[in-house]
Amino acid sequence: MRRTLIAPLCALLSFHAVAQEVAPDSFGDSQASTPQADIIIWGGPIYTANDQNPQVEAIAIKGNTILYAGTRAKTATMLSPETNVIELRGKSAFPGFTDSHVHLSGVGKRALTLNLDQAQSLTAFLESLSDWIRTHPEETVITGSGWIETHWPEKRFPTRWDLDAISSDKPIILTRADHHALVANSAAIEQAGITDTTSIPDGGAIHKNALGEITGVFVDTAQALLDTLIPTETKETLQEQLQTGADISVKQGWTTVHNMSVSLQEMTLLEQLAETDAISLQVYNSLSPDYAQDLLSHGPFSAADGQIQTNAIKLMVDGALGSRGAALLEPYSDANTSGLLMRDKATTLPLLLKALANGIQINTHAIGDKANRMVLDWYQEAFNTIPEIERNRPDPRWRIEHAQILNPADINRFAELGVIASMQPSHAIGDLFFAPSRLGEERLKGAYSWESLIESGALIAGGSDAPVEQGNPFIEFYAATARRALNGYQDADWHPEEAVSRANALKMFTLWPAIASFQETKTGSLEAGKHADISIFTIDLMTVPETEILSGKTAMTIIAGKIAYTAP
Repeated sequence: MRRTLIAPLCALLSFHAVAQEVAPDSFGDSQASTPQADIIIWGGPIYTANDQNPQVEAIAIKGNTILYAGTRAKTATMLSPETNVIELRGKSAFPGFTDSHVHLSGVGKRALTLNLDQAQSLTAFLESLSDWIRTHPEETVITGSGWIETHWPEKRFPTRWDLDAISSDKPIILTRADHHALVANSAAIEQAGITDTTSIPDGGAIHKNALGEITGVFVDTAQALLDTLIPTETKETLQEQLQTGADISVKQGWTTVHNMSVSLQEMTLLEQLAETDAISLQVYNSLSPDYAQDLLSHGPFSAADGQIQTNAIKLMVDGALGSRGAALLEPYSDANTSGLLMRDKATTLPLLLKALANGIQINTHAIGDKANRMVLDWYQEAFNTIPEIERNRPDPRWRIEHAQILNPADINRFAELGVIASMQPSHAIGDLFFAPSRLGEERLKGAYSWESLIESGALIAGGSDAPVEQGNPFIEFYAATARRALNGYQDADWHPEEAVSRANALKMFTLWPAIASFQETKTGSLEAGKHADISIFTIDLMTVPETEILSGKTAMTIIAGKIAYTAP
């Protein structure tokens, strides 16, 4: 007998012991008519995200497909000497988790470059920068990302002068965690030719102090003023970032990701990596608007038997709440600004109409209540202009990415228009520390309105927005169901009533992302005939105490019937 041992999950069962569970002729004449499984999973809770059969005892897999999901007894009839039997033994199996909003190259880049996301203070931020410069003397321009000042005890943005104290000769450009702002030192500002009279691009801002001096913080489109200093990434560098990001995602338990703001080069490299089996992750790409015409002219791209698919355009309308770039209907409560807008109706609506006519999905970044209302208005006008009968795809499944701050009057419009809310629960448990000061008490009623959207009939595709956030599925599931900080903190401003049930949280990361990418007949739930995409975790997400969700780990990731990752 040959059976692969996948410690600690796979049981090296004796043929005799298993045969006792099976009808006497199971390996006799009936074997020809009973499909034999390549992999069987049983011995623990298995959740399907299928309302008709929400929990099963066992799953049988043949090739890349689920043969059967149901009772252990029937699954045992599909056992053969060659079957790889995975005994859960205290672990739990779920449909393959999908991260519905990620920047895959950014995840890889974060792991390969200066990562500042663990800096808990300005002091720690500067120490990490100093250490990096000391250990990487060959770098002529210092770049990094991941810092976020909202939880720092100093309660302020870093400045050019902070960075100058670490290095005044080498340009330093460090991007905020949300990628909607950066801080640069004086050398970078001077070498980029930026002065007090430099024109600010539409949709951007340059922070200045009370004396009118540039502080070094550049917001949204103004970040492009420093682009000439940032070393150009080679094809080899980008490929390494994508492969690293894919490997990290699979180890985290994700079987599929919706990859945002993608270039044609990234798409092509991902296709090549998949076709050569260099990555196992399934990827649904959303192209940057610069490449919209390529998609509109060519139609959807697909490679490696559908492992890499591209059928969406990612638009940006406003900035982020933390850097006060999110576009609000009324000014911020803590600053004399209403945020920033990066697109207008005149230039956006023609693109929407072309996409709708050609069956191309539109996924638009909108965080502030003004931005969300504008996008809903534009979508509605496009839908009204081109009736379903004239569309290449009658149900376009257009999305709003983030949808963080909504005017309560707009919540029902998502379901009414068929717009999907693509949201990242971890954003809320980070932002709600500073959102009250940004928004005031009244506007918090429409902030991160997961339960209200679901109750209205809207679908939420759950994601992480990594590398903005950690990309950890346990943090995302915890945030969605507990709506508490990682240390358990919560107050009335956090609106605990907007937390979701565990059943709906499971769908946010499995079935609903599949619908949001037109893949629900292929994946998203554990049902016979669907792809064998399965995430196996060390805990039972559906029953463990809330405080234990964050202790979970990925034990195994199965993608299209192949074991892509097994924990040591």
